[in-house]
Amino acid sequence: MSSKLDQLKTMTTIVADTGDMEAIRAFSPVDSTTNPTLILKAAQMPAYKNLVEEAILWGLSHNQPTSAITDRLSVNFGEELTKIVPGRVSTEVDADLSFDVEGTVAKARAIIADYARRGISRERILIKIAATWEGIRAAEILQREGIDCNMTLIFSLAQAVACADAKAFLISPFVGRILDWYSKKEGKTYTPETDPGVLSVRQIYAYYKAHGVKTIIMGASFRSKGEIEALAGCDRLTISPALLDELAKDNGALERKLDPKTAAETAPASLALDEKTFRYLLNEDAMATEKLAEGIRSFANDLQSLRELVSKRSAEASLTEALP
Repeated sequence: MSSKLDQLKTMTTIVADTGDMEAIRAFSPVDSTTNPTLILKAAQMPAYKNLVEEAILWGLSHNQPTSAITDRLSVNFGEELTKIVPGRVSTEVDADLSFDVEGTVAKARAIIADYARRGISRERILIKIAATWEGIRAAEILQREGIDCNMTLIFSLAQAVACADAKAFLISPFVGRILDWYSKKEGKTYTPETDPGVLSVRQIYAYYKAHGVKTIIMGASFRSKGEIEALAGCDRLTISPALLDELAKDNGALERKLDPKTAAETAPASLALDEKTFRYLLNEDAMATEKLAEGIRSFANDLQSLRELVSKRSAEASLTEALP
């Protein structure tokens, strides 16, 4: 029998959740997604020293601030990823713009423009944006311009519905982080079938399929192989190299768990959202409220660490150039 990874590929599009090119080559996913945490980790690996150096030398030669150099570094990684995966590469907008509609739109346009200068069309790129009310409004603008968005840090049906209403290309529900919250709050041990993160994605999937929503669902942030197996059949799943390896080594049978043909059987009723309703429903969901805020803070902290790394390397490069 083929591996569970190969079986999963027949029913779900596999996305690599890493900035490590070699790991991506090993598992041949269709798409790849990154975030500040993954870029920070990859930027410190010797294998990608050239990508960091290019961004820094560009910044010094063009007298650019650290933030612009960091943006270029993210696109440098994205460019390399487009050479490996046949599909889409996600590049994230700064987390500190999560409540800034105009800033998010401007940053997304700049990222797409940088890719375009490198000969990479917008059809190969997804702009990752935190699914705040402001982030969703920014995505609505960008989608009308033909810039496809990956709405990240999804923890609730309200966020998923608002993203669908904005015609977002794709959403990323964070399975493992939902499980983390409930495990800590309830003090329980969950099976894949009772996992709150898995159940959240199944609910969103049923809603989307039953109500004809075209937005793609990409489960993310997995804690175990069991969570992935419990979502077999989801539109897309973004998976870390370690879990891809586990799936590749397992030759057991994999059952399809999500199917659009049966989704309507468990679908929630249609939800009408305006801003006040969205904010109220999010506020009523303690887990979603806390994990969204925590996720933004975490990505913002890693972005700041990446900027500090770039600033330090820039200073070192500038000093080296100044030496006789």
